[in-house]
Amino acid sequence: MLLHDKLKAYNVILASASPRRRELLRATGIDYRLAEKFECEEHYPATLASVDVAPYLSALKSHAYPTPLGYNDLLITADTTVVLGDKVLGKPHDAAEACAMLRELSGREHSVVTGVTLRMRDSERTFAAISRVRFATLTDEQIEYYVANYHPMDKAGSYGIQEWIGYVGIEGIEGSFFNVMGLPVQRLCREIETFIETLPSCYM
Repeated sequence: MLLHDKLKAYNVILASASPRRRELLRATGIDYRLAEKFECEEHYPATLASVDVAPYLSALKSHAYPTPLGYNDLLITADTTVVLGDKVLGKPHDAAEACAMLRELSGREHSVVTGVTLRMRDSERTFAAISRVRFATLTDEQIEYYVANYHPMDKAGSYGIQEWIGYVGIEGIEGSFFNVMGLPVQRLCREIETFIETLPSCYM
């Protein structure tokens, strides 16, 4: 039985403001409803390892969801970070910061980490997927054009791989392309399948 058929017994809820995540989850064939917007203070301990930030924040978002989960509700939350060395690059606050981030990434390799949390009323699972991305050396003209004409402000590391900068600036990827977009869909499907198969018998 295909996963989207197995999930017909569940109410899948995606709690994400990202249009890329919505698009990617929809493309798997999984029926879901979008959670209403809610607030979550996305802070993490300063001592947390950089690769652990995204899964930590995905779990934080899950527990910030304000509505009690129903018996067969399956909540999905996610967070994506760009990690350069030991530095976490989040979303830029303005165009100047976006340009500065892209200059840091230019000509270097970085990691994109997406943490995903699956949660039901009495069960929870968090995992992370990591992709390695290598940027070509970008000119100031390319960086300024991208920031002025696209939408880097809602993206970790100030770039969307599916946009112009991905076509002209990315030399190579190791790992999932869709993870870099914000949701490792192949891994997600595998994790959901394992999650529902290992639920307590009361869910069966």
